[in-house]
Amino acid sequence: MSATTPVGRFVAEFRENRVAVAALIVVLAVIALALLAPVLTPQDPYDLSTLSLRDARRPPGYVGTAGYMHLLGTDAQGRDLLSAILYGLRISLEMGLIAGAVAFLAGSALGVTAAYAGGRVEALIMRVIDLQLSFPAILLALVLAAILGQGRGPLIAALVAAQYAYFARTAHGAAAAERGKDYVEAALSTPLPGWRVAFRHILPNCLPPLIVVATVQVASAISLEATLSFLGVGLPPTEPSLGMLIANGFQYMMSGRYWISMFPGVALIILIVGINLVGDQIRDQLNPRLKR
Repeated sequence: MSATTPVGRFVAEFRENRVAVAALIVVLAVIALALLAPVLTPQDPYDLSTLSLRDARRPPGYVGTAGYMHLLGTDAQGRDLLSAILYGLRISLEMGLIAGAVAFLAGSALGVTAAYAGGRVEALIMRVIDLQLSFPAILLALVLAAILGQGRGPLIAALVAAQYAYFARTAHGAAAAERGKDYVEAALSTPLPGWRVAFRHILPNCLPPLIVVATVQVASAISLEATLSFLGVGLPPTEPSLGMLIANGFQYMMSGRYWISMFPGVALIILIVGINLVGDQIRDQLNPRLKR
């Protein structure tokens, strides 16, 4: 890829930050492991017929009744912890990416609409956004998850409701700065409908700050999902998300069975920190004021 193109210059500048490159490699490796979980893992943690309570809470390196070694030990249900972690990473990535994408679309559309419409419509939309941003995201997600119940659909809805306001605020600020520029005025003088001007001409120029927010919010959605599952209002116990795995082993920490909670916690931290480090580098490159 030529370094003279915008994408080439972006990649070249990204490669100069070794920490960001290492974080990106780690994130891609985690994604690959999660996608290949059915092939790499010795056990399907969703298949109850493969579980044995005789293998429950076994330490790392234990050879179970099925004949294979549990490298990271087993949890309280007898699940191979390595298998459960890789499948849990799939769930965490799925929840984070879907919730982040829906929140991105909904919040961006709302913010651009507010900036384009102006007047009372803008004031009403932004007052609602400001009101929501005054509450902690975890509190709002917790209340909605408790009301909607357990399951992937309700959980995604709770995560989107807790996060779309960040995209809306960012999109509104960027779109308001673009609204008075000459190319927008020129587009408004044509027979194009207003919605097309807003979403075809204004929105594409708002993408850089929205991309930065998206990287942060994907990591935040993964963290929120783990927190809600840990508190028992996220995914059901039959789906071993990382938060559920940490919760299952929390009560055994004092008895010395540290591995049940520690290994899923380490996997969660690696994923979130890796995404945040990549997002920080993208933010520094897309925001000229932050460039060194």
